[in-house]
Parts: sequence; C-alpha cells; structure tokens
Amino acid sequence: MSVGRRSDLLRGPRIPDDVLRELPKTDLLRHLDGSLRPGTFRELAAARGWEVPVGDRALLARYFPVDPESCQQHFVNFFDRTTEVLQRADDLTRVARETVEDAAADGCWYLEVRFCPLRHVNEGLSPDDIVAAVRRGLDEAAGPTGVQAGIIITGIRTISPDASMQLAELAVRWKGRGVVGFDLAGTERDYPAKDHREAFYHIMNHNLAATIHAGEGFGPESIHQALHYCGANRIGHGTRLHEDRDLLDYVNDLRIPLELCLTSNVLTGVVPSVGEHPLRRYLDLGLRVTLNTDNTLFARTSLLSELRRAVDAFDLNLLETETLLLNGFKSAFLPQAVKADLIREAAGAFLSLRDKFDLDELEVL
Repeated sequence: MSVGRRSDLLRGPRIPDDVLRELPKTDLLRHLDGSLRPGTFRELAAARGWEVPVGDRALLARYFPVDPESCQQHFVNFFDRTTEVLQRADDLTRVARETVEDAAADGCWYLEVRFCPLRHVNEGLSPDDIVAAVRRGLDEAAGPTGVQAGIIITGIRTISPDASMQLAELAVRWKGRGVVGFDLAGTERDYPAKDHREAFYHIMNHNLAATIHAGEGFGPESIHQALHYCGANRIGHGTRLHEDRDLLDYVNDLRIPLELCLTSNVLTGVVPSVGEHPLRRYLDLGLRVTLNTDNTLFARTSLLSELRRAVDAFDLNLLETETLLLNGFKSAFLPQAVKADLIREAAGAFLSLRDKFDLDELEVL
C-alpha cells in the first residue's frame, strides 16, 4: 500500500452517532460502586435519610463535585459515599443489573465490573454474600440484554496487604462462578503495588487473571511494579506509560492491554484535556489500547460518550475505531474459545454495519 493511500485511510468524514452506537463494544474497567445511576443513588441515599437535591446536576454537585486540581483524591472519597448506600444485598443486585442495562444501551457486548467487597460489609453481609448479590444482578440482566459480564475483585492499596490477600482468596473461591480476575486500585503514591505481591502470587498460583491500576496517579515506575512484582496481565489506565519508552516497548511487544479512560483522566487531572491524552500516540505505536468508562457516575459519562470523544478528539476513522474496539474483545478475561467467538461475531457485525449504513465513503479496508 502506498504512503498516500495509507494516509487517506487515516482520514475521513466524521463517523455518525448512530453508527457508533451500534458498533460492538466492551468495557473492561468499570467500577460498580462508581457507576450508579444518579436516580438510583438518590433513592438509596433518601432511604437513609440523606438530604438529596432535586435534579441530577444539583445531586452530582452536592455529593460528587469535580475539580481537576484536586479531583484524584475526590474520586477516592466519592467511593465512601456510594459504598455507604450499597450495604444491602438487594441494592447491590439492583446496581449490578442496572450497570449491565446501561452498558447494553451503549452497544456493549462484554462488560467487566469491579469492586472491593470489603467496602460493603458494614451491615452484616459477608464478602461471599456480596459477590453472590452482584452476580445475581449480572445474571438477571444477561438474558434481556444479551451482555456477557464478569466480576473483578478489587483490592485497595490503602487498606492493607492482608486485606488484599483475603480478597485474593475470595476471588479464587469464586473463580469459574462469575469472577474473572483480580485488581488493585487506590492511591498509587506511597502505596506501592509490590506491598501486595503476596496476594498476586496467590492469584497467579491459582491461574486467575490480574489487572492493576497503575500509571494514573504515579509514573511508569508504578506500571513496572504492577508487571514485574505482581504479574499483571492488563494495566488499568497506564496513562503515563509513555514516560518510559523502554517499558512502553516491553508492554507493546508482549501485547499487554491498557485500559484507557479518557474523561476520568481529565477530571482527575492526569491529562489537561481529552485531546492531550496519549491514546492517539499509543494507537499509532500499535499498543493494545482499550476504551473504558472507569466510573460513569463520578465522570458523568457513558461508554458511547467515551467513544464519541475518542473519535472526535483523535480524528479516528472507522478502521481505527474498529481496531480500538476489537482490542477490547481481545483483552477480555474470558476463556479463549469464548473470546474467539466474540471476536468473530464482532468482526462480522462491523462488516454488516458497513453495508447497513453504506460506509464506503469512510474508506475502510
């Protein structure tokens, strides 16, 4: 292919909203307790006697104010508010069900929801009760929506390594029963991933996949620890990976996926704007980058909104957009046979959508 022809393929008309909505998608980084519907949070908070303003905008401003200058810590604090209203099994089931429904409305085919069960034990539920309640909600939504969903159990850097081990053991108990992986989240600075490596040894020794939030609130050293001390199979965010080219090449060569979250990274001050996010650079270098929401409530976003922002900010054509979305399917914590089927179905859907919307003018190979 000539350089000129390749250049043409990297340009084209803006992809219409109705096309973006129907494109098959995944969301591999969505925090359950950061993705309640505003109306659901209002109901659960009111039931506990909290003062709840009328209107979603006022509600969000009251309980989840965003300020990029200090919002990284605010996001951590936001979880204290949502988890306080998610202490009952029925409420956890409801939020899990609604999370799948919301993802389905954006064209999501496969979803991984993550949460820390230890944050939901304040009113008598056991960690196993909590996982069971969330799985029940995912199962209830699976039939009506057709969305496959898995659970990632999340350890928290600021709690303790012992708590992470307890959660790793919980994840292993639920392996094959809804849990597809294990995660470590929370403040990176002063709370290194290597302190939790025993939990990840347990995960690895039981053949369970792992992802770790790294390179979001700290530099590439955090990603290095996630990979080389804890054996992470994916990296949550990885926004600052570009600061270490040797590590970037390692991640690229080994096809280690990055779970990118555009709006969240802007609101937490990791990047100044969506357009300054390294997604375009990573995509051009061939890294396996995926597009995700992180927290739909805190970030005031949706999977479809994230895709629209990515396409517009980085001038993605349909070919690049399909590559970005297929990366999500390739990176899913699923059995290989199931994953291969999903990839084939998604690729077939892309072809069908080109015919349906007469997309020849977008110059797609």
